[in-house]
Amino acid sequence: MVDGELREELRYYHRLCAVTVVSSAFPIPLAIRFQKNGETEVSCSLSLLQDLLDHVGRRFLDLLVADALYLQAPFVRQVEALGLDWVINVKDNQPELLAEAQRVTAGAELQQHSNEKQELQLGHAPEVYWPVADRSVRVVKTVRTQQKKRIRVGLNADGRKRSQKEIVAEVSTNFYASNLELGTLPPVFVHQLGRSRWIIDTEVFQTITTDGHLKKPFVHQGRGQALIVLTMIRVLAFTLTLVFFHRQIRSHFRSCSFGFCDLAQRLAYQFVVTPQPDSS
Repeated sequence: MVDGELREELRYYHRLCAVTVVSSAFPIPLAIRFQKNGETEVSCSLSLLQDLLDHVGRRFLDLLVADALYLQAPFVRQVEALGLDWVINVKDNQPELLAEAQRVTAGAELQQHSNEKQELQLGHAPEVYWPVADRSVRVVKTVRTQQKKRIRVGLNADGRKRSQKEIVAEVSTNFYASNLELGTLPPVFVHQLGRSRWIIDTEVFQTITTDGHLKKPFVHQGRGQALIVLTMIRVLAFTLTLVFFHRQIRSHFRSCSFGFCDLAQRLAYQFVVTPQPDSS
């Protein structure tokens, strides 16, 4: 299915990995690297980290936050060899570690951290054995309950469909593995680190792919270098506009009346709309 029509179509994309700073007031893409043929995402990301440290040093990198795909023994060893701490999700791709984390934290007393938006329960285990890596890691367990609005479709007495809003409690459980010393850091800090990865997905990748058309193929097969250049231009334009928005616009307003995408739209109109000739 392509654009609503049932047809076959070949499309060509470059796969890339990115490092984004999420500890600042807004996320900043720091570097990207295109994935080579036969190269995995994890090995591509590791090469990107090594290149980044070689060029800029440790100014922007102290701790790595990553998805569960990166919880692999070789990757973790090499990240630690680079002198970096790490916080990575634990999921089904490491079944033995996940099972052990569930077992160890099953009877632990959970700390409560609630506010008007969510109810958060946290527990941690300072030593959880990771069989694949033959080592122990620290694990934080989070149980998050959020009140979500959803539309429930039912039937009236006359058989017509009717929509009704309702609020339901959505419970999600997550595990985060880390090499951080949990005795000196509260578990809620590790939770915040783990959740910060979603900033990259929601505020960077979704924006640059949906509004910046990062995945749209504007060149033909065999023009790989041109596609790389266009992708780099898009990422650079996105980053510069993002910095301009936060540093030169939002910083001057107590409450900004429009968002980043609104600014991008206004800038685009300046290029699209042809100025009217002066009639005087």
